[in-house]
Amino acid sequence: MPRKTTQSTNVYVALPPSGKGTGVLVIHAWWGLNDFFRGVCDRLAEEGFVALAPDLFEGQVATTIAGAKRLRAKPKKEPTYKTLIRAIEQLCNHPAVQGSTIGVIGFSMGGHWALWLSQRPALPIGATVTFYGARAGDYTSSRAVFLGHFAEGDDWVSDAALKKLKKSLETADRVGEFFIYPDTSHWFFESDRADAFNSQAAELAWERTVKFLRKRLMK
Repeated sequence: MPRKTTQSTNVYVALPPSGKGTGVLVIHAWWGLNDFFRGVCDRLAEEGFVALAPDLFEGQVATTIAGAKRLRAKPKKEPTYKTLIRAIEQLCNHPAVQGSTIGVIGFSMGGHWALWLSQRPALPIGATVTFYGARAGDYTSSRAVFLGHFAEGDDWVSDAALKKLKKSLETADRVGEFFIYPDTSHWFFESDRADAFNSQAAELAWERTVKFLRKRLMK
C-alpha cells in the first residue's frame, strides 16, 4: 500500500512507502476522478512514484457514456489546460517529489491532454503514457519520450488518428513506442468498465508502463 494518500477538493495525491519519489501526473478519462483513477495513483505509489491526479470535473463523476458526455461539456470554473498546468506546478513543488522531470499518464480524454501537455517544452515532462488516446500535433519542441497503449477494436480512436500521431512524432524525431492489444476495445485497462475490461491486456500494459517510467525518469 502507498505510504500516504491525500484527497482535496481538486487533487488526489499518493506517496510511496519511502516518502520520496519521481512525480507522475495522472489524467483521468471522461468519467471523472473516480475510485479507479485514484487507484492508479495508489498503484504508482506502490511502485515508488509520487502520483497526483487533478480533478477536471470539480468533484463530479459519471458511470455512463451519456453522463460522461455531459460532464465533459459542462462549463468549468477555469479552462482545463490551466487546471492541468497548475496541477503540474503543484506536483513539481511537492516536497516528496525528486528529480527535475515528471511523467504524465492519460486515459482516453486524459490521453489527449497528456499529449497536448507534452508538446510544450516549458513543462518538465520527460515521459508521456497515453491509454487509447491519440493526438497529432507539433512535437518538435517536446522534451518527452512516448508510450502508447491502444485497443485492437476501438470505436473511439481510428487507425488514421494513431497513424497521424506516429507521423507527428517521427517528423519531430521523438521516440515513441506503441502497442496494440488483441481482442480489446476502448477502456480495456479500466477494471470498473465491465463491458471493456481485459485483465490480461491490462496487466501487460501496466507492466510496460512501470518499466517505461522507471527507465525514463528514475535515472
